[in-house]
Amino acid sequence: MKRLVIITVGKTHSGKSTFAKDLENELDNSFVMDQDNNAEFINTYYKKLQPKSGPNTLKHSISKLIVDYAKEHTDLHIIASSANRTKKGRKYLLEEIYPKDEFVRIIVHFDIPDKVLHWRVTNSKRSTDIFRGAYSNFEEVLLRQQAESQLEDVVDPVEGESDSLFVIKDNLEVDSVIKEIVHISKSYN
Repeated sequence: MKRLVIITVGKTHSGKSTFAKDLENELDNSFVMDQDNNAEFINTYYKKLQPKSGPNTLKHSISKLIVDYAKEHTDLHIIASSANRTKKGRKYLLEEIYPKDEFVRIIVHFDIPDKVLHWRVTNSKRSTDIFRGAYSNFEEVLLRQQAESQLEDVVDPVEGESDSLFVIKDNLEVDSVIKEIVHISKSYN
């Protein structure tokens, strides 16, 4: 059986985590690798180990350890829920972490309008325990992500970048994308 990896792409509050949990409920033999969970764990128990600035190397190391463990000791499909907005970052995931000979690689891009995201972050009840100091709320994260959209490496995924690409422009499309992914998984059993 060839395993699937489903990689989410999108800004904060675009629906990535909710989608990942819903997909996990429908896709047999799968688990969600959500880096926000690791960030919250570190901030709760190991805050003093957090780097003050720069890349969150501790969070990334824990995430890689979990993925490596899942790859080596399970046959689970992996739902990688994170922003994954840079082409370089996705290339690393697709080539180094989830290579084509081991995984059917699926990208789900949440292309939700910024005005919808702004409304969501303004009305969010989501815990801010994932932040390590640079940000205090999701509105600040969204503003940073909007500014980063001008950077050369922050680009939308394109056909051919992975084995399959789904683009969600409205969260009403989520159920049909989940059904398609479950259908894809059944062709590899």
